[in-house]
Amino acid sequence: MRVYGYLRASTKDQDANRAKSTLIDFAGNLQIRISGWFVENESGAKLNRPELFRLLEMAEPDDAILIEQIDRITRLSESDWQKLKSIIINNKLKIISMDLPTSYNFAKSTDEFQKRILDAINSMMLDILAATARKDYVDRRRRQSEGVQKAKSLGKYKGRPEDIELQGKIESLLIDGKSYNYIQNMLGCSRHTISKVSKKVSAIDKRREFL
Repeated sequence: MRVYGYLRASTKDQDANRAKSTLIDFAGNLQIRISGWFVENESGAKLNRPELFRLLEMAEPDDAILIEQIDRITRLSESDWQKLKSIIINNKLKIISMDLPTSYNFAKSTDEFQKRILDAINSMMLDILAATARKDYVDRRRRQSEGVQKAKSLGKYKGRPEDIELQGKIESLLIDGKSYNYIQNMLGCSRHTISKVSKKVSAIDKRREFL
């Protein structure tokens, strides 16, 4: 059994490698070796995550995915979680998670009957933890939305501050004729952000035409 570490953070500003040393120590205590790492900054509420699916494509039957918590692999809706879970099951992969003690035995078990029992137990526990992770995500989003609405009603909401430095870099690259894909790969920003800056650049150019 090969074990692959999967690390995820939700935004570019967060350190996806934060839990790497913790997982290395955890793997050492279980006496398992981590064969490789897959790291990305993507929302756990999004099914399409490039590094996760690269891992799923590379892994072979009976390999395992090592994670810090279930919410690192899913904050998905029920339908999307079932899609991801079916891929994991169909590929005969295991999940070893620090917050799922019954999964630790995957690293030690060699008995076929015991493996089948563990599969059944962990399938149930995974569903429970996945539902909990999704509820936590939905509750947090709701509280954030309520906070924004309250701030707006009090006239205190200013919105998310703009990243002036990033916008300046995007503007320079747009003026140099670089494509959206090039800028996105170079700066790690979203196409939406590039589009906003592009509209500002176009508006400035139009004003200059009238002067």
